[in-house]
Amino acid sequence: MSHANAMGEVVHLPVKPTADGPAAESAPALDAPATGPNGPAAPADTSYEIDLDEAPTAAATAPPTPVDLPERDAAQRPVIPAALQSWVGVKAAARQAVSRWAHVAAFHAVRVPAYAGLATVYAAAGVFRLAGRQLRWWWVSEQLSLRNSAAAAGDADLWLKLHREAKATRTWRGMVVAGEAAGVALGGMTLVSAPFWTQALTAGIVVPLLARFGRPADKRIVSAAVVAPRFRKLNADIVLRAYYAAKLGDPAKPGQQIEFGSSMSRDGEGSRVVVDLPYGKGLDDAIKAKPAIASGLDVSLSQVFITRDPTSHRRHVLWVADRDPLAVPAGRTPLLKLRPTDIWEPAPFGVDERGRPVTVDMMWNSILVGAQPRQGKTFSARALALYAALDPYVRLSVFDGKGSPDWRKFKLVADRCAFGLAMGRDGDPVDLFIQALRDIKADVQDRYQRLSELPAEVCPEGKLTRDIARDPAYRMPVRLVVIDEFQEYFDTPDPEANKEIAALLVFLVKVAPAAGVIVLGATQKPSGIGTGQVAQQFNAFRDNHQIRFSLRTGSWQVSDLVLGSGAYSEGYDSSTLLPDYKGVGILRGAGDSTPTTRTYLADAEDAEKILTAARAFRERAGTLSGMAAGEDVTRETRDVLADVRAAVQPGEKWVSWQHLATRLAERLPESYGEVTAEAISAQVRAFGVPSANGKRGGQVLKGAKVAALDEAIARRAESLAR
Repeated sequence: MSHANAMGEVVHLPVKPTADGPAAESAPALDAPATGPNGPAAPADTSYEIDLDEAPTAAATAPPTPVDLPERDAAQRPVIPAALQSWVGVKAAARQAVSRWAHVAAFHAVRVPAYAGLATVYAAAGVFRLAGRQLRWWWVSEQLSLRNSAAAAGDADLWLKLHREAKATRTWRGMVVAGEAAGVALGGMTLVSAPFWTQALTAGIVVPLLARFGRPADKRIVSAAVVAPRFRKLNADIVLRAYYAAKLGDPAKPGQQIEFGSSMSRDGEGSRVVVDLPYGKGLDDAIKAKPAIASGLDVSLSQVFITRDPTSHRRHVLWVADRDPLAVPAGRTPLLKLRPTDIWEPAPFGVDERGRPVTVDMMWNSILVGAQPRQGKTFSARALALYAALDPYVRLSVFDGKGSPDWRKFKLVADRCAFGLAMGRDGDPVDLFIQALRDIKADVQDRYQRLSELPAEVCPEGKLTRDIARDPAYRMPVRLVVIDEFQEYFDTPDPEANKEIAALLVFLVKVAPAAGVIVLGATQKPSGIGTGQVAQQFNAFRDNHQIRFSLRTGSWQVSDLVLGSGAYSEGYDSSTLLPDYKGVGILRGAGDSTPTTRTYLADAEDAEKILTAARAFRERAGTLSGMAAGEDVTRETRDVLADVRAAVQPGEKWVSWQHLATRLAERLPESYGEVTAEAISAQVRAFGVPSANGKRGGQVLKGAKVAALDEAIARRAESLAR
């Protein structure tokens, strides 16, 4: 036995032989004398011959037993299908059924004359075909082959016997056929004098029956109104073939077989199965092999959907659509019913790959929409904005960095709006945007203060409620701030404006949703713009959205920027969407699932109808405000050069930028309340006034010479005089 002393040296303890053999270790008793071959030996050093630990018990020395991890509860299929568990789903299913059968009825109603003509022609042929069949039956044609065989074999007795049987059979069958003919003749004569409804009823029964006998085998009288799509039926063998072809396992190697966590079953318009990969393989391996899996299944890539299973990383759900589900448009927006909405309820957004309704809960969230140009990004964002517009108690602020016509009609309802970056009839759009953001920030800060002061019975959780938002006395309506192509506002010609916009947007996306201010941003450049502080704040603004919708992107890296970090590793990559998919994207963060969504369509004409109705709702509720109500919310355009010259005190030959900013903020707070020294410097230097050093309070500062200001004013006057 060994033990380490205090100096770190290993000391070997003596071993006492026992009946179990010399290897059994024990420490000798302290009072037992040590003996040697020649008698008692000198006392040995026993300072290390002490048991340091208690002897192990039998339970401790027993071999380890395996421990089973607790099994999860077995997943139970819902009693009521998920599509019918909500009133929205029930209505959607009812609409689908009614629409289908209405189409079938209209399709066949138009073709009734053609059906009647074909039935008449085939019925005539059926009369002759049925008559020929009866004659062959009467003539005992089925016996002809037997008589021919007897004659060929020279068996006269058999032939005579068959002949006699045939004659006897023809006798009584002839009477039957004669009776049939008499019955038909009598019925025809009776029908001639019968009422019209009897004739029609008889024809409606007899003609289809005769037409059934008379039509060719490959022809149909009534064509199909709905053509059922053809699809490849999947089974376990096909799935195994695909996965082994994708190198996700090996049937010949132990422990490398693909297994199934469920049986193959139908799920909507597709097939579903839970797949267990071999140990060491995971969801990311299946995602990378998705093209190979699609090839092995002999379907298109857009028909294969792989989603995470929460019970194990090596387990995933494979759903294979019967046909490309994303190529079928979702249809026009249900908002065309032109009824008021409620922002506190989820907004209809589209349908998923299985045709189930997809909604977005806008309250308490910020929403990011990203995509390549011309993939339906603006229409997708506008669909949510239109839903908010139909709620007369939502205050809208709409800003479009590209200045396209897509958002112009929101002037009908928007409290604040600006389009593009160029000066327009409503003033400088960048200036309008900054002022609106300042006002919203101040409103958010004020809301938090006032909400904290409300009694618990009015504001139970210290947050905005529906009653508070709709009560004009509290002045806290739900607000929606729409910013399309927001990257343009991070890259305006004014660097100081860019910094202020970036700071305000980051504040709103981080803080405002909890105060009832929804931020809806859309961009075609999610990778960012610029460098330095503005670029960092752009990334912060992009990454702080809770709900993300990505239409087609150029790469999986860009897809991850829109959908959020880790989306690709979970199997979500919008770069795999086809260019022909307009308005189709991946929706992440809106619920427990991440569906590939086909958004409802609202074109320019539909949007104008909806916004016209939304304005009427607001006028009726008395909630029309801001620019939509005709208020002048633009700030007076100031002459910066003249304002700076007026801020110079008598006798000064030079003044610093910092002092100029302070004086302007005090003299004209409505225009320069938050202006910085850098902003004043940039604006004045744009008129050709150089920045010059000067001393103030013992410090060397940057500023402007008064003479240079006067020269700039004179130059501008001469230029205007020309």
